[in-house]
Amino acid sequence: MMKIKYNLAFLAVLLTIFVACKKSKKETSRADLTRDSVFLYAKEVYLWNTALPSYETFNPRKYTSNSTDLANYQSELFDITKYSKPYEYKAGATGPKFSSIVDKTTQNQSVQGRVSSVDTEGNGNDTGVRVGFYGVENNFMLYVNAVYQNSPAEKAGFVRGDKITKINGVSYGTNFNGQINAISAALNGASVTLEGIRSSGATFNLTLAKTLFYSSPIYNTRVFNAGSKKIGYLAYARFSISDNSEAALNSVFSSFSASGVTDLIIDLRYNGGGYVNTAEQLINLIVPSSANGKVMFTEHFNATMQAGNAKILANQPLLDENGKIRYRNGKIVNYNDADYTVAANTYYVNKTGPLNNIQNVVFIVGPNTASASELTINSLKPYMNVKLVGQTTYGKPVGFFPVTIENKYEVYFSMFESKNSLGVGGYYEGLTPDVIDYEVPSGKMMYDFGDPNDNYIGKAINILAPGVQLSSTNVNSTMTAAQKQSLILLTKDVIDDKIDGKEFNGMIENRIKPKR
Repeated sequence: MMKIKYNLAFLAVLLTIFVACKKSKKETSRADLTRDSVFLYAKEVYLWNTALPSYETFNPRKYTSNSTDLANYQSELFDITKYSKPYEYKAGATGPKFSSIVDKTTQNQSVQGRVSSVDTEGNGNDTGVRVGFYGVENNFMLYVNAVYQNSPAEKAGFVRGDKITKINGVSYGTNFNGQINAISAALNGASVTLEGIRSSGATFNLTLAKTLFYSSPIYNTRVFNAGSKKIGYLAYARFSISDNSEAALNSVFSSFSASGVTDLIIDLRYNGGGYVNTAEQLINLIVPSSANGKVMFTEHFNATMQAGNAKILANQPLLDENGKIRYRNGKIVNYNDADYTVAANTYYVNKTGPLNNIQNVVFIVGPNTASASELTINSLKPYMNVKLVGQTTYGKPVGFFPVTIENKYEVYFSMFESKNSLGVGGYYEGLTPDVIDYEVPSGKMMYDFGDPNDNYIGKAINILAPGVQLSSTNVNSTMTAAQKQSLILLTKDVIDDKIDGKEFNGMIENRIKPKR
């Protein structure tokens, strides 16, 4: 996550805000000023700022009923986002779909404010197991559906497809809503003991200790020989910062070229997004050279920002790419010095990498595919034959940069909407796949990333090379009928933000430049 240093001038500005708000003469707390700031920033930078009421009507200082300041600020932000309806808020929601506020002093948190197995800089602080729930609320099962590189789980031999039967000696699966809090607490503890059945049929009973680790964003890569085609497969976990992703992605595509790859499958089923500049890199690696120099995508900020009238942003220093304060004419450059017009925020294809003539790409997607993942797909559609396999994506065509308050909290307001070269955006209900199916249909098994027996991978290969049957070297394919029967998955993947929400979900723009 991008770190924004606190501007010392901010204290003076907050006092000015306090006076401007014409509140009573009672003593004002630090928390009151922060509540003011959250709302007053939203009035100028929130994508749907014109829908917000006046300060007096909204009354940000009423948010005091929660046990912590952060919880109060989160409640305030949630109520702010309700004014965007139907974009960021739907009846019954318990939090914002896009915007968030986090305590940046708490290490290794995702932008959505939940502990993240691996953050957008590649730093893990967990056991490294990503757990998925399959079935229905009163009859569900837990499976390892991803394992993070260099994590305790990987070192212990866990792989995607391992079934978890007990957590700390307790069996779950009969009441999802009643058991989810206990499951979440157990999986997020300092250590956890997992019992179950491996994809090979062997049993396990292992204790994993939470630890710090550095992880690649790539789950797996492979080249499939499918008739006359060579299909490159990439399972990509997150659009992490360039230092973590750039070399890894370049290496993958160089390998694809050396193998003579003609078509691509990009697996983003659990990729919640990350940095826009990393999405731009992946797009440039995939797109054919014929698109070079053409518009890739545009970012559309609100009218207040485009007109240069978000004056409150003068309190946010605009750091350079190394996180250092910029100076111009002896003054600190701030976010109000930037140009938020569409013209200044239009990005163009700059083809890179050795794969110059790929015309067909299939993306594997699901409900956890969001933000920078969706941006990548949408930006490629005008220039390639793009197909989607899986389930409808999250639906987040908006991005942000962080606003820092108190040198402690980072607020991520939805700030801009992205559109492709055809002006297409607005996919707030998600991107609908060309082939819709369950990840693991009833009577089938879960396979590791890169295994052609995986339901989604098999369907993607069939799109690119119809009728070609591939066999797998994965150990799953050697299982007996009895072992397969014991690992049957039900048809409904239960999605809940207490677990799946561990993944980063967002689209960070860290390339805002000052006006020339």
